[in-house]
Parts: sequence; structure tokens; C-alpha cells
Amino acid sequence: MTETSKPSANAGTPYGTLPPASPLPQRRPVSLPRLQQMRDAGEKITMLTAYDATFAAVADAAGVECLLVGDSLGMVCQGLPSTVGVTLETMVYHTESVARGLYRVQGTAWLIADLPFGSYHESREQALRSASALMRAGAHMVKLEGGGWTTETVRFLVERGIPVCAHLGLTPQTVHALGGYRVQGKTDEAALAMRRQAHELQDAGASMLVLEMVPAQLSAELTLELPHCHTIGIGAGNGTAGQVLVLHDMLGMNLGKMARFVHNFMQDAGSVRGAMEAYVQAVKQGRFPDNAVHAW
Repeated sequence: MTETSKPSANAGTPYGTLPPASPLPQRRPVSLPRLQQMRDAGEKITMLTAYDATFAAVADAAGVECLLVGDSLGMVCQGLPSTVGVTLETMVYHTESVARGLYRVQGTAWLIADLPFGSYHESREQALRSASALMRAGAHMVKLEGGGWTTETVRFLVERGIPVCAHLGLTPQTVHALGGYRVQGKTDEAALAMRRQAHELQDAGASMLVLEMVPAQLSAELTLELPHCHTIGIGAGNGTAGQVLVLHDMLGMNLGKMARFVHNFMQDAGSVRGAMEAYVQAVKQGRFPDNAVHAW
């Protein structure tokens, strides 16, 4: 086969062709400086979960800035009752798949991967080994749950060149300790503790902070207080710096009861890419989430 006759990365296959990436002149590759620029300009950051190459490529083409390889895959892909059973090896596999999808379409999205339960709890050194495995798989950033004890782990990773996204509020890996999927930070005492942990995480170097099922007012206040740690809400109101949803939820493919903070963007879109584009537009324009409908 001559050089000119070799099939391109996007040549047709029996299993279809990945869609083109978002036009490069219109969107620069997403990076930490780019996310800070968006934040400073008041532009909302959009994030969706992704677990495979094709959906990652579609999300990138739809204009989603950040893709999260979430351990939620344990529930939506593996059928597990919670995220606790997801292993580091599984996270590496799915991160590699998503990264390949982005690479094949010259995607520009920022790729975040969850550190699963038990992969960073033992020590900072264990966290470094686990984070390194995800970074080698293609992640640009790792995410871990909880505050307090995680602060020094975040500092340890950031000092070694690994960007970190923190996660407060409802932390699914500790759902059993929390007593179920409940709104967090409702009392004055709980809100004060969350505020302290959020500031500690920013001071430790966390660049992003997922706030899950946190009262809208508290989330908005934290967003104003954390200029260099971009809050990403899920069930946390529209006052955050950005939003995230589980891919299957926003496509109306949830196997259980749809959470209050979810909107089915597929019902009026007509296509998966159309649903993702509608989600991006709704977040950017401040139409989603609606605090009266999707928040506490």
C-alpha cells in the first residue's frame, strides 16, 4: 500500500465513522488557562460524562468543553448499585477509550478522570500512583471526592504537576456513610464545614470543584469566594461557574428514577449531538438549570 492510499484515521469502517471535531478556529484546545479565561469572562463551563470513544467525539463536536470519565460508569455501564465497585483498572480502560476518540477527531475538550474508591485513600503515594495511571491513559486532570483529609493529597498531586478537580456535597463513593443520596450543606454547621473545606481545597491547588446536591444559595456564595477554583454544579443551582450531567441522564436513558436536577435534552433534539448542543446552549445562556425546578 502506498503512502497516499493508506486509509485516514476517519476513513469509513464497517462500524461507522467518528464525527469531525469542533472547528479548531472556533475553539482553541481547552486548558487550565483557557478555563480561567472563560471564568473571568463570565462564560459558563460545560461538562458531560463520557465513557467511550464515539460519545466523546460527538460531545467534543457539540462544543462541550470538559469530558468527565466518571466512576458513574459503574452504575450506567456496568449495572452496579453504586460507584464503590469500580476499579482503577476499569477507569484506565475507559479513559483510554475516551482519549482515543478525542485523538482520532483532533478533539479539543479537557479530559478529567475519576480516581475510584480505594485508589487514593491509603496514602498520598497511592494517590500519585493511581493518578499517574489515569494521566498515562490520556487524562488531563484527575478528580477525587471529599474534603478535610483529601486536602494534603490534592496539594501533593498538584505539586507534582497533576491538575486536580475536587468534589464536595453528595460524594457518591461515601453514599453509605452519608445515609443515602441526600442534599448536603443544608444546616448552618454543615454549610460552614463545606465552606471551610472548599477554601482549603482551593488553597491546596484544586483548579475545579464539583458541587453535587448542594443548596443553590450556598453554591453561588462558594463560587464567588473561589475565583481560582471553578465550581461545577450538579443539582447545585445556576450560580456555579459551570454545569455537569451524566450523559445517560441528559439523554433520557436513566434506568431508574430521574433525579430532580436532570433534564432530558434528547426529547426535543432529535439526535444525540443535537441534545448535547442544546445542553451547551442552555447552560451558556443561563436557562439550565432552573433553580425553581432543578435545585434546592
